[in-house]
This record gives sequence, structure tokens and C-alpha cells, in this order.
Amino acid sequence: MAFKQRRFWTILHRVLFFPIVPVKKRKSRWTQMLLHILTFLVVLYLALCVFALLFANRMIFPAPKASYSDDKSIIRLPIKDGSEIAAIYLENPDAEYTILYSHGNAEDLGHILPHLKELHKRGFAVMAYDYPGYGLSDGRVGEQGSYEAAAAAFSYLVILRDVDPEKIILYGRSLGSGPSFEIASKRAVAGLIIDGGFASTFRVMTRKKIVPWDIFDNLGKVDDISSPVLLIHGTQDRTVPFSHAQTMKEALEVPVTTLFVEGAGHNNLIESAHDDYWDAIINFRESLKE
Repeated sequence: MAFKQRRFWTILHRVLFFPIVPVKKRKSRWTQMLLHILTFLVVLYLALCVFALLFANRMIFPAPKASYSDDKSIIRLPIKDGSEIAAIYLENPDAEYTILYSHGNAEDLGHILPHLKELHKRGFAVMAYDYPGYGLSDGRVGEQGSYEAAAAAFSYLVILRDVDPEKIILYGRSLGSGPSFEIASKRAVAGLIIDGGFASTFRVMTRKKIVPWDIFDNLGKVDDISSPVLLIHGTQDRTVPFSHAQTMKEALEVPVTTLFVEGAGHNNLIESAHDDYWDAIINFRESLKE
């Protein structure tokens, strides 16, 4: 009789509590799976941070071999770390405005000289420079070095050429949007032209800021911009997506003029826009006089 009672209670226990056991095990498995997923994401994020820390500079600053030779037209400007950068100044006594041109990556003064001469021909005095490690400039490539180079060129215009800062138009092409935004966030200038610029370099790849730092965080400086801005961008830009221009347009609180070239990419804006490109620049200059 005792045996039958024990068997009865054993069967009852199994009937009542058996369904609970798998549920507990199932919960444990899900918990472990979530922990594995979270661990994987944390490791992936840390790996991304390390990758950005170690390799971002190499990807953002692919300095080409110098495309020009040293001659009397090349100006040497010292920067803070003791290095010297190469620069060029196309004087124009009849010009009311001076353009300080910051070029894109994978190019130097030799590559951009035809563009600088075209700007000069259209009534500007023009100053351009190479970032440290580019062209004939000494030093090490990097964000801070490019800021120092831009500051040196700006100081050259203001101090040695006696150019009024409020008659300087900062012109940043692609990578050059970074140094241009940096100066515009610290100094009152006539205007800011951004050609194929970005919200920030990391956002070009990730769209959102997902690491604690960034390189050339233009979007983070919009509140400090006090000068009118001309944004030029191709709607089919595969290098710096068109969305960056739209983001910057929405974020800027100063007068913004745009030339968004339908179907244009990153490196064929002028060819795609034709005269509209130059008209936009000239009209922007004229608007600064109003």
C-alpha cells in the first residue's frame, strides 16, 4: 500500500511540475543566448573603436606623391609642430574677396592649380595650401595638422597680406570642408563654400555617430558658424552621400544657398553643372555685398 502511495505522489508530481522544468531550462537557454549576443556586440563595438583609432587616419588622408616641383611661386609657412607647409597665393589687386581654398584628399596644389586659376580669372584673389604630409608640405598627416595648416594660411592672408577676415571666403572641397568649418567656427569671415562636404568623416561610413570621437565633425560646429554658406553637392555622390548636404542644410542656422546638381557624383560636379557651378559661386559672392 505504501509503495502504491509513493508511486501515486511521484506520478502526480510529474504531472504537476514536469511542464515547468522545460520552461526553466528554456529561460536559461534564452538568457545564455542573449548574453552571447550582447558579448558579441560589445566585442564588435570595441573592435570597431580600435580599428577607427588605428586605421582612420590612413583611410581619410591618402596623401599622394607630390605632383609639383618647388619654385618661387611656392610659399613656405611654419606651423606649430615646427614643420613647414607649402602654399600658393594668386594675387588679384582688383578683387574684393579672397578665397582660402582647402582641397580634397588624394590631391595637392599641383592637381588643383587649374581650378585655382579659374577662380582667379573669375575675379578672386586665391590662397591654397597643402596639408602636412601632402605635396611639398612637411609633417605628419592628420586632423590637427590640417587645422594648423589652415590657420597658418589664414594668418598669412590677414597678417602678411593685410586681408580683412570679413573679405575672406573659405572654400572647402570634400576633405577640405573640415578645415574650412574649423576656421569658420572660430573666426568671422565673409562666407563659406562647401563643395562635396560631409557632416563628419565617420558618418560617411556609418551615417550615425557610433564611436565616442569623430574626425572633422562639421555637424558639431554648426552652432558656431555665423557666416553665409553655399552648399554644392551631387545628388548621386557615392563618396560623400547627398544626405550629408541635406543634413548640413537643415542644421545650419545661417543663410544657406544650395547648388544640388542632379545626377552628379563626387568628382564630376563642374562637368555636370557646367556654367551653373560658376554662376552659383559668382552669385554667392554678389550676395555677400548686400
